[in-house]
Amino acid sequence: MQKALLLKLKEALSSVLPVGVIVLILSLTPLVTLSGREMTVFCVSAALLIAGIALFNLGADLSMTPMGQFIGEGLTKSKKASILLIVSFFMGLLITVAEPDLSVLADQVSSLMNGTMLIVTVGLGVGLFLLVAVLKIVSRADLTSLLLFFYLVLFTLATVLFGEGKGSLLPLSFDSGGVTTGPITVPFIMALGVGIALTVGGRHANENSFGLIALCSIGPIIAVMALSIFSQGTLSYTLPDYSMESVLEEGVWHHVLETMGDVGKSLLLIVAFFLLLQFTILKLPKRMLAKIAIGILLTFLGLVVFLTSVVVGFMPIGFKIGTQLAGYNETLLIVVSFILGFVVVLAEPAVHVLNQQVEEITNGQVTRRQMMAALSIGVGISIGLSIIRIIFRFSLLYYLIPGYLLSLGLSFFVPKLYTAIAFDSGGVASGPLTSSFILPLSIGACVALHSQADVLSLAFGIVAMVAMTPLITIQTLGFRSVLSRRARSQAAMRKILAADDEQIIYFE
Repeated sequence: MQKALLLKLKEALSSVLPVGVIVLILSLTPLVTLSGREMTVFCVSAALLIAGIALFNLGADLSMTPMGQFIGEGLTKSKKASILLIVSFFMGLLITVAEPDLSVLADQVSSLMNGTMLIVTVGLGVGLFLLVAVLKIVSRADLTSLLLFFYLVLFTLATVLFGEGKGSLLPLSFDSGGVTTGPITVPFIMALGVGIALTVGGRHANENSFGLIALCSIGPIIAVMALSIFSQGTLSYTLPDYSMESVLEEGVWHHVLETMGDVGKSLLLIVAFFLLLQFTILKLPKRMLAKIAIGILLTFLGLVVFLTSVVVGFMPIGFKIGTQLAGYNETLLIVVSFILGFVVVLAEPAVHVLNQQVEEITNGQVTRRQMMAALSIGVGISIGLSIIRIIFRFSLLYYLIPGYLLSLGLSFFVPKLYTAIAFDSGGVASGPLTSSFILPLSIGACVALHSQADVLSLAFGIVAMVAMTPLITIQTLGFRSVLSRRARSQAAMRKILAADDEQIIYFE
């Protein structure tokens, strides 16, 4: 356990350090002015963030991942399809309610929409689409066909939303899909898919285990769009207070206790449901249950430390950097945003869980290093493009429609495994740090460049962009592998055809 924790601490340090160094460098230049108190709080928060990520990752390895795999395997072996589907729906709902980055997003739009209603709506969307994803695995349906159909439904609803005069809610709807696939959801859903796919079997069992995150990211978008279409009254968005002074005035322990309550209630729902399955269907040995219990405790501690540190130290700093860089130079704002996007994905806990599972499932065909490079480039580009959209004030659909058309088009030319991994990666890349550091940065830039009234339509949508661009970069990785394999095959054939006939031995 101690050795594993040290390894996780080392990984977390390499993840958070680049973000911390960039903020420190910016504070030493005339571009950004941060007080000594703000830098002290940020540095302490960064240290706590490292500890939180390490504890969470270790806890997820011991609890969330095994729970998902045992539930997937146990329910599939029971051969009771109705129970498998019912459990999938409720687990999707409960795990989404426990998702920390969804709570962060809900808090930032509480003046516009009731936070509990938003969380429950998103949870219902995830639950329904996790059910669809499980049906896809059991029936071995084609993921690309399902994605084409549901994205067609999604963009049809987007058209209706514009027709109702509620187009400013479109970015929030897409952001809701991005934030649901975070540190609690990903380990569980990925493992659930692996457990079901390996039990069902088949030639393409490994490939069939991916795609659950992709489908579960669509459900919340459709659900929030439907909620927005049927909502009544005028839109009224009020900018939250992002200043560090207000956070510290409330007291750090106030945020710690509040976070402990939220995380505790959410994890308790998951544990209660798991115990119900344990006594009725799974019946795992006590030794395994003890290991899972330790993992849940570490997950709880890790999430409390993680969320407290991002709310206290990272959210106010992100907002201030966005405000000051926008007021200094727009080009520089774009460049810094790209660099921050490139490194911020390293600190997302769920990304490391996905990368590890991808390397294991593909037997090293897709390495963690390749995945991380593709995700970093994709997220960096997405945040840079989002800042350009804020500067020039145009609709999010100008990015999303061509982007998804390109990614869905690429799915016909790359191996299906790459398509499934790519669409899963898109949801995973947009985690808690994106919603608590990058989103406040974009909001700060929008307020500095335009006004508070433009925040809803321009600043939001950045999480959706972070979820979209990895689809293209990872499928491009797959397309490159196809071209490389074809080139090697053609080169081998040319060598065979160019072989010297005198070296051929004839037998009579």
